[in-house]
This record gives sequence, C-alpha cells and structure tokens, in this order.
Amino acid sequence: MKSTLIFILLATLLGGGIWFYGTYVAKPRPPHRRPAGATSPGNRRVEKTDAEWKAVLTGSQYNITRRSGTEWPNSSALTHEHRRGTYTCVSCRNPLFSSETKFESGTGWPSFYASIVPNAVYNEPDGGRTEVRCAVCDAHLGHVFNDGPDPTGLRYCMNGVAMAFEE
Repeated sequence: MKSTLIFILLATLLGGGIWFYGTYVAKPRPPHRRPAGATSPGNRRVEKTDAEWKAVLTGSQYNITRRSGTEWPNSSALTHEHRRGTYTCVSCRNPLFSSETKFESGTGWPSFYASIVPNAVYNEPDGGRTEVRCAVCDAHLGHVFNDGPDPTGLRYCMNGVAMAFEE
C-alpha cells in the first residue's frame, strides 16, 4: 500500500512538473512561414486565423495539421483504404495523392510514392526528417523518406487524420 502511494505521489509530481514546464517555461514554437518559391495548383491559397482553424477542424485534425502532431500508427481508417479515389487535405480539400500511388509500407500510416501533381505539397527540413505540408493551406501532413518503391523511391508517410478520401 505504501509503495502505491509513493508511486502516485511521484507520478503526480512528474505530471505537474511537465505541465508547469510546458505552460510557463518552454518557448512556444514560432508560427509556420511558407518557404519562398513554394507554389500551389492554380496558385490557390487558403489562409485562416488560428481561431478559424479551430472552428472548422476537430481537435485531432487541428493538432496534427496546425500544430504538426502525429497520430498513432494504425489509428486511421485511411491506412487500410483500398478503393480507387483521391486523398485530399482535410483543411482545404486540395487534392494531394491518388490511390494509384498508395502502397502498403507496413509503417501504420497511409503511404504514397508520389503526390497527385508536383506542387500539391511542399517539403521542409524537420530535424533529421523532411516534413510534408499542403501547398494550399500549409497544413502539416506527415513526412517523406527515401525508402519507398519505384518509380520515385519516396515514401510519403502521411497522417490519415490530415486527409479526407474521395472515391
């Protein structure tokens, strides 16, 4: 019984410390800035305030697309979607990927080897990885890796929550 109380006390202190650090000490991430030279299909742009994004997206969609979060592997129905269709950005409906370029990567996230058109998405450095964003609304979609199949050798590892499927 005593060890349980000690565990609960330590867990509470750790959780409180993490909350305190995140709330009062950690510096917030600077707002995302679109890189120079990035274009979108038809030069279409969708720009909204943070409050407007929160109003039109679910909590999970907002966390992933606007705060660069990541969903749990195999948590999206789109991971195992096999019908013919188009994967669009959940925020602005920009067509991103065709089902023709989707493949089973075994990673737990929907994976594609090419975007539907070259400027549907753009890439940015993200530490040791390369982040993929929607070219129309700058939504964070996932990451791209160099271990995909032919013909591109790329694996666009996308968050299913960041996309909608249209048959």
